[in-house]
Amino acid sequence: MIGMIMFGVALLMLMWGFPVAFTFGGVALFFGIYAEGMDLFAFMPFRIMSVMQNTVLMAIPLFIFMGVVLQRTRLAEQLLTSMGRLFGGLPGGIAISTILVGALLAASTGVVGASVVAMGLISLPVMLAHKYDKRLSCGTICASGTLGQIVPPSIILIILGDVIGIPVGDLFKAAVIPGVVLVGLYIAYILILTKLKPETAPAMPSEEGVSRKKEILNALLAIIPPLALIVIVLGSIFAGIATPTESSALGGMGALILAIIYRQFSFKMMWEASRDTVKVTAMVFAILIGATAFSMVFSYTGGDYLLEDWMMQLPGEKWGFLILSMLVILVLGFFIDFVEISFIIVPILAPVAQAMGIDMLWFAILIAMNLQTSFLTPPFGFSLFYLKGVSPPEIKTTDIYRGVMPFIALQVLVLIMIFIVPEWFGMSSGF
Repeated sequence: MIGMIMFGVALLMLMWGFPVAFTFGGVALFFGIYAEGMDLFAFMPFRIMSVMQNTVLMAIPLFIFMGVVLQRTRLAEQLLTSMGRLFGGLPGGIAISTILVGALLAASTGVVGASVVAMGLISLPVMLAHKYDKRLSCGTICASGTLGQIVPPSIILIILGDVIGIPVGDLFKAAVIPGVVLVGLYIAYILILTKLKPETAPAMPSEEGVSRKKEILNALLAIIPPLALIVIVLGSIFAGIATPTESSALGGMGALILAIIYRQFSFKMMWEASRDTVKVTAMVFAILIGATAFSMVFSYTGGDYLLEDWMMQLPGEKWGFLILSMLVILVLGFFIDFVEISFIIVPILAPVAQAMGIDMLWFAILIAMNLQTSFLTPPFGFSLFYLKGVSPPEIKTTDIYRGVMPFIALQVLVLIMIFIVPEWFGMSSGF
């Protein structure tokens, strides 16, 4: 039972606010010495070396760099301005354009924090100025900003591919349809809501002196550059021309080219983007190394066998295991970050799923969709904090919490659809 006790201790420490990487590493060190002594950690340098030599994980800093550079090119501002004018004449048009821009940013940057902050600074004041409902405005921005979790190239998909042992390219392909369906449901919800309650999102009047043809042209000029980058990055993977790691290098170079096109390139911008990339990458890999030590001690003390044996005896067998797994991940997402869940919970669940004959690609997409929900769920959803940090004083935390609830319901609906009818999404459950 040592493994299960250390798992509970780690969760409690995380909920108390201890740093994630040091929590996993410290708990592993304490229980490892208790169980075996310092000799157990003689293998740690070899495990760390294998992590550092993993070419799949090289895509993480490169995609982060791509996202940070694009965030500094004012790409989001130009997209939102142009598309807001394009759809603003419709009731809920600004909200629809926010979702579409969120999808484009997700496919070109994959950085949730950057997307939410950018749209919070640009789109929220416009919505409030045009008398949009505060809750709808906040919910739309948070939900569209988190699309970077499921729409490829997603950092979480890269991590899951490495943890579960699935080609990242296959995960990217499998995530496209769920991402498109989710965007479609977001837009459908806004259209239905504005039909029933037009006062929640009134139409934006056309800009004086600008023809409709000019508005469409401005929108196309704003969309084509990031769309070209998406085609290059994802197209090279889907066509088999490049691996995800190679395509991430293409993405980084493409982001720099866009910075030059938008006249935002400077060595200062390069320095700041590189510094931010190193900060985020160091955080991810510090957690990974701590999680590696934790999983090593957990496995050595027999915790994985105990958990697998217990999971195998659940009522409903495969369905019971899947339902419990999704509920555990959903509940943990209320309190801890997707990176910790990916590095600690998923390695425990994946062997059980594989032993039961579950299709691991389907299982990974279920987890990814579930983890996306964790960005929106109160009280610790990161997107909620990102938006609150850039919101005007009249936006209360309760407005944000209430605004995201319909979008959480839509995410759970897509999760249930993938769970029940995976063939609609081009996947198989394996049973």
